[in-house]
Amino acid sequence: MRRSFPIAFALVVQVICAVFFVSNILGSVLGFAPIAWQLSEFIELGAALGLLIGITLGGVALRRTHKRATLAEDRLRMASSAFHEILDEHFADWGLTPAEQDVALFAIKGLPLADIAAVRATSEGTVKAQMNAIYRKAGVTGRPQLLSLFIEDLMDDRLLPTASPSNAASELQEAPLPAPADASP
Repeated sequence: MRRSFPIAFALVVQVICAVFFVSNILGSVLGFAPIAWQLSEFIELGAALGLLIGITLGGVALRRTHKRATLAEDRLRMASSAFHEILDEHFADWGLTPAEQDVALFAIKGLPLADIAAVRATSEGTVKAQMNAIYRKAGVTGRPQLLSLFIEDLMDDRLLPTASPSNAASELQEAPLPAPADASP
């Protein structure tokens, strides 16, 4: 809420300034001047200053938004990289053949067996046999369990991204561990 205050303030100031300038123009066009010209000049000066403040605060908000978007993209890239590392690690541990690795990857992506067979130019029976071999080697009974193995590893605390390798150890020491959900005080 505190971060949105400058944006809201900038919008309010800009609306007030716009209303003043539009009413001033309408007053000039229609030929009436409800306030003295000296006071009008001071109000115009204040309105112009308000618009400059609004532009400045808008620029700050835009810069912050850009930084957050860049940070989110970096984190997504790191998560994607970590996911591929986890895939490769599990595939190697399970001893999957290259064909089984391809089928497992397509299955994790959510492709139906018929589509996997079409992409790999094999029969559905071959893909089913490969899927069964993958499930057996991974120790799971189906796709949801297979996918959950990777999601659990991604959510593991040891895979949380750090700002830089040099301060990774200090960040891990300073980060508080989450309390178990069923812990009692």
